[in-house]
Amino acid sequence: MADTSKLLDRLAPRIVEEDGSFRTRMLNIAAGMSNVIAMGRGDPDFHTPAHIVAAAKAALDANQHHYTGPTGLPALREAIAANLRADYNLDYSADEIIVTAGVQESIMLCMLGLVSPGDEVLITSPRFTTYDTAVHLCGGTPIPVPTHESNDFALDPAEIEKRITPRTRLFVMVSPNNPTGAVTPPDVIRQIAALAEKHDILLIADEIYAKLIYPGNEHLSLASLPGMKARTITLNGFSKTYAMTGWRVGYMAAPLDFVEKLTEPRHTLSINTCTMSQYAALAALTGPQDDMARMFAEYAERRTYLMGALTEAGLTYGHPGGAFYIYTNISSTGMEAPEFCEKLLRETGVMVFPGTMFGDDSTDYIRISYLQPLAKIREAMALIEGFIAAHRRAA
Repeated sequence: MADTSKLLDRLAPRIVEEDGSFRTRMLNIAAGMSNVIAMGRGDPDFHTPAHIVAAAKAALDANQHHYTGPTGLPALREAIAANLRADYNLDYSADEIIVTAGVQESIMLCMLGLVSPGDEVLITSPRFTTYDTAVHLCGGTPIPVPTHESNDFALDPAEIEKRITPRTRLFVMVSPNNPTGAVTPPDVIRQIAALAEKHDILLIADEIYAKLIYPGNEHLSLASLPGMKARTITLNGFSKTYAMTGWRVGYMAAPLDFVEKLTEPRHTLSINTCTMSQYAALAALTGPQDDMARMFAEYAERRTYLMGALTEAGLTYGHPGGAFYIYTNISSTGMEAPEFCEKLLRETGVMVFPGTMFGDDSTDYIRISYLQPLAKIREAMALIEGFIAAHRRAA
């Protein structure tokens, strides 16, 4: 009989365990409490718009519940290509798109296709650490590219270039960023493109939050720049924009030869994205956008309030140009972020997550998501302010 402990010993150093264990700890604490105000997770609090739900129901009624091709429904891929062209100036055909079970599966599929043992993958940091896990599982090494509050967590091309080595395979850029909300400015995007050409590296542009851009900020898709489509994989999906997290529909857009090579690995992972969810995603792209505009307007109102309230509480943060997070510095409280988050949850019922869950070496930051009604956010901020004041007095 095989010794599974040896297998676990081999895997353990390659998986980001600390992040998952702290998340589980927080969720277990919350499970034993009532009236928790969850401001940690990236799951929109809105319902999926009714016409999207209706499209899934109609697909079921029409017996559209069988396999699709591994790359997804042709009509959905056509709609995605049209949307990418209209909204982001990206020139992809339907054959250059793979529909996946959320962007999460796209990430793993990309790493399976691109990363070999010994390769290094540069990743904007703080970061969504699914990338770390996927790189580790493929035998590669994730290399964080740090960003800092002092310049609103903007990417610095010089920080990227000094980490490029002969082992560098690709650079992952998430803009708007999770957890910081930072939007990489167009001029920096162009410099990153030049670096990729200079050093002959590939790019992953994770644009899952690209529809959530606030006034004064501008999104530029990497693959829209001259010569960049050939070396860029663009990731996007439906979870954040359309409040469809549980539907699990994402996609990658990439050069045709790469898509063709990844079609069978994609089939191996999960055969196809849930068929009814694909019909729902098709309705999301081709149907009315009024609900999305309403959701975005509410996010903007919550963001404005929360930025002001955090400033009044004496807390600093990087400017959140997009997404629905504010990466907040709590070092002035005298507590490290994991301690702050656990005590805040136990004492007030407000749940936020520490930056250490997002690959941050510093213990100074927490990620606050504004995915609660404004009244609940006001209640949470009153509790946070009282919590900080009590602990400052105790100190």
